Amino acid sequence: MAITAALVKELRERTGAGMMECKKALVETNGDVELAIENMRKSGQAKAAKKAGRVAAEGLIIINKSADSKTAAVVEVNCETDFVARDENFTAFANKVGQIALEGKFSDVDALKAADFGDGNTVDHTRENLIAKIGENMNIRRVSLLESADGILGTYLHGSRIGAVVEVKGGDEELGRDLGMHIAASKPDYLNPESIPAEIIEKEKEIIKAQPDMAGKPDEIVEKMIGGRIRKFAGEISLTGQPFVKDPSQSVEQLLKSKSAEVLSFVRFEVGEGIEKKEEDFAAEVAAQMRG
Repeated sequence: MAITAALVKELRERTGAGMMECKKALVETNGDVELAIENMRKSGQAKAAKKAGRVAAEGLIIINKSADSKTAAVVEVNCETDFVARDENFTAFANKVGQIALEGKFSDVDALKAADFGDGNTVDHTRENLIAKIGENMNIRRVSLLESADGILGTYLHGSRIGAVVEVKGGDEELGRDLGMHIAASKPDYLNPESIPAEIIEKEKEIIKAQPDMAGKPDEIVEKMIGGRIRKFAGEISLTGQPFVKDPSQSVEQLLKSKSAEVLSFVRFEVGEGIEKKEEDFAAEVAAQMRG
């Protein structure tokens, strides 16, 4: 029987599984949707799909680096609870995904998910099987690949929840790790003040102008005050302008000059950042059940 797009669509809607998984299941059952659903339930695919809507905002940051410190991959792998984040099956899966990301030099999540896990299954299929086994939604949320031609890559992991990779020219492994620690702790948004987009600076100027202590002052005084506060603002959100976390008496820029080094790029991942977590109100939930 021909496997039509309509059949695949129906199976996707009824199971929530991916298109390729649905097509494969239909091919195996010669187009029998009910049997395909039964087989997918047995394999755990349908069960995994039902959990896909649940928020996965816990998990691990995995960093893997090549022996020559020229290539590094950072991956965020999520689950629903910190309990599962410590589960050996989940941690083994996340670490293997990190290795695959480095070895395959993946910088795209979809390509990473489609990669071979090493046992004939894709990374994403292995993820779905693990969801069925553990009973929580899981996701490979993002991956970043850094490669350096002119420097080395320093890495730092704060526990398993925050990770940073920094590309340093003219430095050594110790400096790279210290800068990674600083980035993990201080969360710079930009490399240096010059790299801050003009629209960010203009927006901040408007905010400063509207502050009460600006009212009634001569224009030249206002401009000087704005200039000073913008320099402070730019320093706070850029790596080179921040006080170095291990020695706040000097800025990162001063540290780099003392080492005759330069930061070329960096990336920082923190588990769950930007994910809207559902707030559970158990009292309200019980009350709603009683009303029902």
